[in-house]
Amino acid sequence: MTERNNGSSEGRPGRSPHPQEQGNRYDATDAAERWSDQKGTTQEQAMAAAIGAGSPQDVGQNTRVATSHPILQTVGEALPESGSFAFPAFDDHRPPDKQLIDECVHCGFCLPTCPTYVLFGEEMDSPRGRIYLMNKGLAEESMNDTMVRHWELCLGCMACVTACPSGVQYDKLIETTRAQIERRYERRADDKMFREMIFRFFPYRSRLRLAAGPLRLYQRFGLDKKLRKAGAIGRLPARMRAMEALMPKLAKEQKIPEYTSPVGEKRRRVGVLIGCVQQVFFSQVNVATARVLAAEGCEVVAPKHQGCCGALSTHAGREKESLAFARKTIDTFEAENLDNVIVNAAGCGSTMKEYAYLLRDDAEYAERAKAFSDKVKDVSEFLYELGAVAERHPLPVSAAYHDACHLAHAQGVRKEPRQVLKQIPGMEIKEIQEAEICCGSAGIYNMIEPEPAAELGERKAKNVFRTGAPLIVTSNPGCMLQIQASLKKMGHDVPMAHPMQVLDASLRGEPVEALLR
Repeated sequence: MTERNNGSSEGRPGRSPHPQEQGNRYDATDAAERWSDQKGTTQEQAMAAAIGAGSPQDVGQNTRVATSHPILQTVGEALPESGSFAFPAFDDHRPPDKQLIDECVHCGFCLPTCPTYVLFGEEMDSPRGRIYLMNKGLAEESMNDTMVRHWELCLGCMACVTACPSGVQYDKLIETTRAQIERRYERRADDKMFREMIFRFFPYRSRLRLAAGPLRLYQRFGLDKKLRKAGAIGRLPARMRAMEALMPKLAKEQKIPEYTSPVGEKRRRVGVLIGCVQQVFFSQVNVATARVLAAEGCEVVAPKHQGCCGALSTHAGREKESLAFARKTIDTFEAENLDNVIVNAAGCGSTMKEYAYLLRDDAEYAERAKAFSDKVKDVSEFLYELGAVAERHPLPVSAAYHDACHLAHAQGVRKEPRQVLKQIPGMEIKEIQEAEICCGSAGIYNMIEPEPAAELGERKAKNVFRTGAPLIVTSNPGCMLQIQASLKKMGHDVPMAHPMQVLDASLRGEPVEALLR
């Protein structure tokens, strides 16, 4: 049973100053200690390797190092609360698994990789703190505003999964917890309405296209610049300002054929997920992906009636909706008799690889989901395993490669995109400091939690800009939007590309200027 009260944290006496009130103190320039010894000790090197960092100096630091004094206040704690609570915190439908919870030994390896712990220095905003709350919620405590706030500040980046020496499956724990929140926690009306608006549009290409039309006019006539100059943008609510800032430059949507023949001898028959945001806002990535696959001897199938894979819904705890999307995706691609299903968006790929787990209780789909997930490959992962046959033409350029969290941490795909890019003559890959720290995109996180997302975006943008590379390469549309917006806010305009756009340019013999426009 869910009960409500009229509790509010506004005007709470003795409240610590909100971090935003004191400016951005999470400056990437000062955010990490730098050793004079670039290699670090053997122990430090082992720690860096365990969490997926390139070197000890790239490990994110907690706030007691990153700032002049620790932040004791969680961002957003003083926001108006709904006053909702439910006891017990979880119902009987897929609560957080006690066995998975007990695998956490509270060692602390996750702390320096957790974006919210790095920002706030608050134990309950770390993976082990959130797991502690899950354990309390199983029997002892009700689901309330404070508990939900700590869980919802999690970006779901899964850096802790990479870092954990005990193999704690935090991804499964946080996703089941979020599904419980969606069922049992009564949000404020404005919060509920904003989230519902997102999910009425983003998983549906036809609806996104309707929205994209006016947005193109908005950009073409310079209304964004005029409204910003007039100060009108600054008067919008924070979430709406964040959405406006994240808008990409909208070009005409390009579509790929339903069937594309291989160049030369046929090596594989593959399906391609064109996605929702990817197709409407980054259709050029899909076109490049299809050309690259065909050039490498693949017959490419892009099913006409494919829809959303359910990634955004899964990560947001919208269980019923996400499973419906998963079933439809399986039905669509299953009919095409494919060797592999290729995905070029990291968040989509990580969810599709988990269909077997998500549909484990579905008698009709459990086995089919497992067979489907076994065929899913990130496009860089697939090309690395397939091996190159098409000629690569030189692209003399250095590029900063950003690891999308749901590719590096959730899928464990790190070396493959780098190796695929290094096959291009003249291509130089520059690594980014604090590579394991999320950029702040995280699905819909940068729209519903704009403050911490903006700080993480600025931190990432500074580290990217410090590489000096004239090009940024990453494998996720959300990361592209987030990093571009953060760089723009800092007054920088650095071109970005998907690995498939870079490889496509090489295969077609295009000049490097085509990527740098």
